[in-house]
Amino acid sequence: MKLQRFALALAGAGLLAATAVSGTAAAADPNPSWKTKLGEKSQTTVKAAAAECASWVGWVQPSGLAQHADVTPSKPPKAEKWNDFQFVGTRASGTWYLTGNSTGTRAWFSGLFLQGANLYRQTSYVNLSNGAITPSATRVGSGWTSFTTIATSNYSITTPRHAYLYGLNTNGSLYRYAQIGTSFKALGSLPGFKSFKAMTVISETATYDTLLMTTKAGAIYTVRIPVAANAKPVLKLVRSTGFAAYEALTSHSCGTRGGSLIVGVDHDTDTGQQYAFSKFNGASTAMTAYGKIPLVFNGTTTAPFTSYYDQLVGE
Repeated sequence: MKLQRFALALAGAGLLAATAVSGTAAAADPNPSWKTKLGEKSQTTVKAAAAECASWVGWVQPSGLAQHADVTPSKPPKAEKWNDFQFVGTRASGTWYLTGNSTGTRAWFSGLFLQGANLYRQTSYVNLSNGAITPSATRVGSGWTSFTTIATSNYSITTPRHAYLYGLNTNGSLYRYAQIGTSFKALGSLPGFKSFKAMTVISETATYDTLLMTTKAGAIYTVRIPVAANAKPVLKLVRSTGFAAYEALTSHSCGTRGGSLIVGVDHDTDTGQQYAFSKFNGASTAMTAYGKIPLVFNGTTTAPFTSYYDQLVGE
């Protein structure tokens, strides 16, 4: 599983830089080594990512210790933890994207997170010899106190490409920003989200993104947001109850027909549950609940980990 993920990370090459190094943590026992994982790149393709069926979930403790694990669907789900590493305190996080250079000599994670009132861009470099991860972060924005959670999309396979940051605000609006190089462009806000609580991206296409969002009352919706400016979102109710406990959601592709694996995390009880959904289509969507994941999700935030080139096609 881990071998395949790092192979997919090198299916293409991306570039993202950051500064202000905050610390380095050596992995306890990289087995198999990160270099071995990267060395498998010639045996897989980006298409294999869609066929894979597993959740790669990460969380950051109040101390800044970052943990992540693969969770495969079964009853109950099975979990395989990766090595912990020291990060920084985080209250909300977008997706962690793994990529590397074309020669297989470097690998790194990148993403966005909130700490206090500030938005940061992070790049966490992987030492391919000993498994050490060196995180760095750069502040890219302030005034984020009223945002409760964020999510990111990354449509990078074909043109027109886009990378969006979504932020859920306590004023009841959902904000969208375009990531253009190292800067951000505000694309306005969508009202009507006062009752919503958790969200994650489930689809990334050239013409729209789709978020999966839960309400405080426990309903779960898909929210399709067109790329076109001023276009209105399309909300579809998937289930009316059962999801009130979750402060965080993660999504990963499952199979070749647009299925998704969703993990819901309850930060009050430090527990997570895994679900499988068919390609989302409102109340007609099929769902399988796999149950409690045998891990302690004792973080202040939980986020999906994925390959930079693994596109979500859940709706």
